Amino acid sequence: MPDTSTKLFDRAAQAIPGGVNSPVRSWRAVGGHPAFIVRGRGAHVFDADGHALLDFVGSWGPLILGHAPPAVVTAIAERAKSGTSFGAPTAIEVELAELLIDAVPSVEQVRLVSSGTEATMTAVRLARAATGRDLIVKFAGCYHGHVDSLLVRAGSGPLTLGVPDSPGVPAALASLVVSADFNDGDGVRELLRARGDEIAAVIVEPVAGNMGVVPPRPGFLDILRQETARAGTVLIFDEVITGFRLGWSGAQGRYGVTPDLTCLGKVIGGGMPLAAVGGRRDLMQMLAPVGPVYQAGTLSGNPLSVACGLATLKALRDTRGAYERLENLGAQAESALAAATRAAGVPACVNRVGSMLTLFLGVESVATLDDALRADTDRFARWFRAMLEAGVYLPPSQFEALFVSLAHEDADVDLLRRAADGALAAS
Repeated sequence: MPDTSTKLFDRAAQAIPGGVNSPVRSWRAVGGHPAFIVRGRGAHVFDADGHALLDFVGSWGPLILGHAPPAVVTAIAERAKSGTSFGAPTAIEVELAELLIDAVPSVEQVRLVSSGTEATMTAVRLARAATGRDLIVKFAGCYHGHVDSLLVRAGSGPLTLGVPDSPGVPAALASLVVSADFNDGDGVRELLRARGDEIAAVIVEPVAGNMGVVPPRPGFLDILRQETARAGTVLIFDEVITGFRLGWSGAQGRYGVTPDLTCLGKVIGGGMPLAAVGGRRDLMQMLAPVGPVYQAGTLSGNPLSVACGLATLKALRDTRGAYERLENLGAQAESALAAATRAAGVPACVNRVGSMLTLFLGVESVATLDDALRADTDRFARWFRAMLEAGVYLPPSQFEALFVSLAHEDADVDLLRRAADGALAAS
C-alpha cells in the first residue's frame, strides 16, 4: 500500500510539473518521492505519514529561529487581523527598512521585493543603468535566482539536475554574462583589467551556498572590491543565503568587505516571501519613482511577510549570544560529520561557515566548482536515504547547505553524529 506522501506526489505530478513547485524540492538526485511536510515545531518537521524528522533544511535557510517560534507566529496572526495586503505603504515597511540599513554596512537605502530572484534582477539592472555598460561577471556554481542571464553556469537546482544553463534563455542574453571561477582572484583581476570598461557588475555569493558551502579564500573578496573599484564596476553581494545567517551584518560584516549593492532574502522574511536589494544611496536613488530605472511589485513589502521578517530579526537581535550559539552548533555539527566519515573510512570533507555547512563525499577538499563536481553523488544519495531512515531530514542534493538553527540543541547534533555513523556504514 503506497504511503500518504507517495499518494500525494502521484496527485501532484498530474497537476504540477514534476510534482513540485520548485525543482530543489524534487528528490531526483537522491531517488524516491519527496516527503510531504504537514507541520514543523522547533528543530523538527512532521511528514504526512506521521514521521518526526530532525530538520537540517530549515526551509533552505530562512528558519534561523526554528519552526513556528511563538513570537513570530503571534506577529503574523496579529498582522493578519488587520488585513493581508493593501497595495499601499505601511509603517512596518519603514521599520524593517530602517533595521536593515542599521545592520548591513553597505545599505544606505533599501527596496523590498518578494524573492531573491527579484532582488538580483534589480541589482543587475541598476548596475547596468549606473555604468552604461552591459556585461555582467558571475562565478561558476553560484546561483542568483532564475534571472535569464544569471542561469549561465549556475549552481543549486541547475547543478543538481545536471542542467548548467536553461533552454529559453536567448543566446544574446547569455552572451552578456562572463563566467569566472570562484576563488580565482588572479583570474578576476586579469579579467577586470583587460575588460573592465565593458563590465557593469560583478555579482557573487560571498560564501558560495549553491554548489555546496564553499568559503572564500583569504583575500578573494578583497580582490573583488579592489578591482571593481578600479574599473568603475559595481560589486554586488548576493547575501540571500548569508544575510543575517552568518552574523548580524551578514558575510560582508564577517569578512570586512563592503559591496556597492547587496541582495537579501531568506532570513529577512523568516519563512515568508520577502527579499530586498539595498546599497549606496546614489545607486538606489536611480530606482523609480525618483529615478529612471523601473522596478515594481504588487505584493512588495506585503504586511504579513514584513511582520514575519521583522519579528524574526528582532528575536534574533534580542537573543543574547545568538550568533555565538549558532557558531558553536555549526562547529559541533562539522565535527560530528567529520568524525563519522573518519570512522567509516570514507574520503570526505566538511565545509562550514557559521551555521551553514556541507558534507562532500568522495573528495578531501572543495574550494571551487570543479572540486565540488568530483564529489560522489551516488554515495551521497545512498547516505541521504539512510539518514532519512534514521530520522534526519537533509537537503536532497550534494550541492546544497545544511542549516542549524537556534532551535537545535546539543542533543540534536549528537543524533546527527550517531545517524551519520550508521548511514555512512550502510552506504
